[in-house]
Amino acid sequence: MDERPRDTAPLPSRLLTLDSDLNRLSEQLKELARAQGRMGGLLEAVLAISRELELSVVLRRIVTTAMELVEARYGALGVLNEDGRELADFIPVGLDSHELAQLAGVELPRGRGLLGHLIDHPKPLRVDQLSAHRDSAGFPAGHPPMRTLLGVAITVRGRVYGNLYLTDKYDGKPFDADDEAVVTALAGAAGVAIENARLYGRLRAGAEQFQRLLLPRLPDLAPLSAWAVYQPAAEPALLGGDWYDALVLPDGGRAMVVGDVVGHDVAAAAAMSQVRNMLQALIYDDAALPSGVLARLDHTLHALPEVPMATACLARFDRHADGWAMRWSNAGHPPPLLVTPDGRARYLGAPPDVPLGVDTAMPRFDHVCPLPAGATVVMFTDGLVEHPRGDLDEGLRSVAAVAASMADRPLERLGRAVAEARPGDGHDDVAVLALRIPSSP
Repeated sequence: MDERPRDTAPLPSRLLTLDSDLNRLSEQLKELARAQGRMGGLLEAVLAISRELELSVVLRRIVTTAMELVEARYGALGVLNEDGRELADFIPVGLDSHELAQLAGVELPRGRGLLGHLIDHPKPLRVDQLSAHRDSAGFPAGHPPMRTLLGVAITVRGRVYGNLYLTDKYDGKPFDADDEAVVTALAGAAGVAIENARLYGRLRAGAEQFQRLLLPRLPDLAPLSAWAVYQPAAEPALLGGDWYDALVLPDGGRAMVVGDVVGHDVAAAAAMSQVRNMLQALIYDDAALPSGVLARLDHTLHALPEVPMATACLARFDRHADGWAMRWSNAGHPPPLLVTPDGRARYLGAPPDVPLGVDTAMPRFDHVCPLPAGATVVMFTDGLVEHPRGDLDEGLRSVAAVAASMADRPLERLGRAVAEARPGDGHDDVAVLALRIPSSP
């Protein structure tokens, strides 16, 4: 016999209770979905921030990510100075062009008012009405009105690096405990990303200085003039194998060379230094043509325990009764670019020979081109024009067009314009060397 108590409540009452339970369950499920979505967003945000290595990019990404996570209208990151007492930098995000125009000429915050409160008390702060807070100092003229605030400190290696400020959610509600929790979690990851970016910056600066120390200071090539630049890769590899050199030969000729050792690390930089020094010694044999110098260099490289592979273009310039002429040999390198004073630019497109370190049995050839007075020869490494998703020929045409437009400008301006054109994506380092023939005998 079933003796369980029966629900004697009327059917409409039971249906109302069931509807209420279902509504509560629905709200709980929605809240769980929102929490899971926010957690997923937080994880994606942490990964996105961690992928960046340039400090300026990291700082801005932190602000924009925090704004997205809590749906804030405005955000900013205040970076503290060395003594940690006021702001050294302030990175605002969310202001439109009109709001920025309204603030033109207004000095950036230095850490007064509520910003100063966060500096003095680096704990999460939520304010539902900014104007009512005892530490509020108001806003300067032209500043957009803001009502609510969420502030969280960012620490790096146990020291407060700065504060993250978020104001005014799009839904008009104050920031809640969940907003504070997710932004605090983001701030923890942001501290790690900032430290990584700072370490990367120091490493990059040191590596770039080391790379530049390996490259020569151009000698006086009078009556010719020369200009060169080296640009490191934008990627984390830092070091590279690109180099340039120029020198006066014992017989009175002038020589210039640009080369690229395969690789992007310390080994490539060391190999580059070896190759450049060997080549400089071999060039001083005044009886050797460029092709002979490169052939002897290739044989020398094959005697090393680990044979480096490299491309290079070596040219020598000699003065004759009717002007200057260039004789060059190309070991798998981008061709030299000849720019004439009348604004024309063309590549000296003789087929390149095989790169160094491949096969010493393959022949090497010389090519000759007379140079008009005032002409400029530009040589560069492939990082200037190569792009993984781009057309190499288009990159070459772009560089030639820039050089042609600067044909009548001083050599340094022409060289810098070519280097800054850089149709490549920055994944590789770049060396550019330009040499100009005198405009009169």
